[in-house]
Amino acid sequence: MSEPRPHARNRERPALAIRGLTVDFKRRGGDLRAVDQVSLDVWPKEIVGVIGESGSGKTMTALSAMRLLPYGAKVSGTIELGGRDILSLDEAGMRGLRGDRIVLIPQDALQALNPTMPVGRQVGEPYEFHRKLSWRRAAEKVIDLLRAVKIADPEIRAREYPHQFSGGMQQRAMIATGLALDPELIIADEPTTALDVTVQARILKLLREIRDQRGSAIMFITHELGIVAELCDWVYVMNGGRVVEDGPVARIFGAPRADYTRMLLAATPSIHKRKERPR
Repeated sequence: MSEPRPHARNRERPALAIRGLTVDFKRRGGDLRAVDQVSLDVWPKEIVGVIGESGSGKTMTALSAMRLLPYGAKVSGTIELGGRDILSLDEAGMRGLRGDRIVLIPQDALQALNPTMPVGRQVGEPYEFHRKLSWRRAAEKVIDLLRAVKIADPEIRAREYPHQFSGGMQQRAMIATGLALDPELIIADEPTTALDVTVQARILKLLREIRDQRGSAIMFITHELGIVAELCDWVYVMNGGRVVEDGPVARIFGAPRADYTRMLLAATPSIHKRKERPR
């Protein structure tokens, strides 16, 4: 049973509400269940961590919310974005939401970025596709976005290509693309895994600023408990496709109730040594 959010009763509805989500894949010998009756909420101005080992179902849950599951997936349950059932939408309706009200920041920004297109053009695509702005008007907004994610000399950098960016800058460019239309929900899937600790700290600081200044809800997928302890307000712990425990960060790390959560914490002693958030 999920714990009640202390602030939830004062909000109209969650940014993301998942109820009884089940994801099956057909295979020889019987279906494979990747997600099993998962329910979770992400509220406005909240950073929610979804943690678990590889294969726990956390990424499949995130891809379900984006309607980007691999071919052959069978989905049941409900997924609501701001109260709207997205599983009932056709693909055209879902394309209208992706990049506008809900965005995905992937783990590998270089792979996600188009190597043949200047970064600024890619950051500005949501303005052209969703808002039908001319490129002249979109380009002005791109410079502001790149500056907002702390990319120096944005006028110059906007004309460069992804391979000319460092790993941290590529990730920030992806975040800028996601921020273009002030989405209700940002899903960040292991966005700092390949980055060194200094760059990682900058990305986490940027995500907190996005939450505080823009009011977006953030669903943060990770296997790194130290990041969750520093960044998140609420945590869902997944194992074997199920949510085994959820609660506020302080309670999860201070008094875990599930055996699996205690095992994760015991296997990651370094998280208790972190004294402060990165600045």
